[in-house]
Amino acid sequence: MSLASDLKQVREGWRWGRRPLVPRSAEPYVLPTQKSVFPSDWSRGPAAVAAREIAQKAGLEPLFRSQVRTRVEGLDVLERLEGPVIFAANHASHLDTPLVLLSLPDAWRRRTAVAAAADYFFDTWWRAVGSSLVFNTFPIDRRGGAMATTPGEVLAEGWSLVIFPEGTRSKDGWMGNFRMGAAFLAVEHGVPVVPVAHRGTFAAMPRDQNWPSKGRRQLTVRFGEPLSPAEGESVRDFAPRIRDGVAALLDEDRSTWWEAKRRAASGTTPDPSGPDVAPWRRVWEQSESPESDSPRRLRVWQRY
Repeated sequence: MSLASDLKQVREGWRWGRRPLVPRSAEPYVLPTQKSVFPSDWSRGPAAVAAREIAQKAGLEPLFRSQVRTRVEGLDVLERLEGPVIFAANHASHLDTPLVLLSLPDAWRRRTAVAAAADYFFDTWWRAVGSSLVFNTFPIDRRGGAMATTPGEVLAEGWSLVIFPEGTRSKDGWMGNFRMGAAFLAVEHGVPVVPVAHRGTFAAMPRDQNWPSKGRRQLTVRFGEPLSPAEGESVRDFAPRIRDGVAALLDEDRSTWWEAKRRAASGTTPDPSGPDVAPWRRVWEQSESPESDSPRRLRVWQRY
C-alpha cells in the first residue's frame, strides 16, 4: 500500500473534531431545546400605547389610505358590545391587519391586539419590535416555541383580539380551513366572537407581493353579529359556526343583505373555499377588486 493510500485512509477515518465515537443511533434521545419568543408585554404599556397612537394616526393610516380605498360595513354591532371580543377574519394578504385595525372605531382600536405568527413576525428583533409597536402584535405558536405571552393572558387584561383562524395567508385568495384557536378562546374565556369578512386585499397585494398594486384598489370589510358559544357547546361544534359567519358576510358583500340571509337560512351559502378548478382559474377569479369601475386583474395568475 502506497503512502498516498495510507494518508487517504487516515483522512477518511479521522474524526477531525466532528465525528463522535458513539454512533448517532446509539445515543440517548434528548428533547430539543425550546426557544423562547420575543416578549411583547411592553407593547401594551402606557408608553407604547401612546407611541402606537402617533404611529398609526400620523404614519400608518395616511400611508394606507394613499394606497387603497376602503368601504366599511357593520360597525354598528360594536355599539351593543363591551370588550373584550375576538375578531375572527379571513386572511389573504398583509393588508388584512391594517385594514381591520384602521376600520375599527378609535376606542376599540386602542384596546385591540393582533395574534401574529411567532416564526414570521418574531423571528428577528427588529421585525418583532416593529410589529409589536405599530400593530400591537403578540406571538402565536406555530412550531413549538415557548410563548412569552398567551392569548388568554391578553384577553384577561381586557384587550380584544384580532385572530386569523386560517393560520396563514391564502395562496389564491379563497378562504381555507379554520383552526380551532378562536373557538377555544371564546369557550374557555367566555368572550363573544365577531366574524369579520373582507374582500380585495388579495387583488391589491397577494402573497408574493411586497407593496400594494398601483391605482388605489378597492377593499371592503364587514363586521357581523357577535357569536357566543351556547351552554355546553364544544369547541369542535362552535368553530364551524365562526367559519359560517365569515362565509355569510363574504356572500353578503358579493350580493345583498337579504339574498345572503336567505341563502344562510336555507344552508346554501356559497362555499368560501372556492370552486374546484385549476389553480390559475382560482387566482384569476380573486384577482379583480370588488366594485371596480375599471376592472384590472393582476398578472399573478400567469404563474399557474
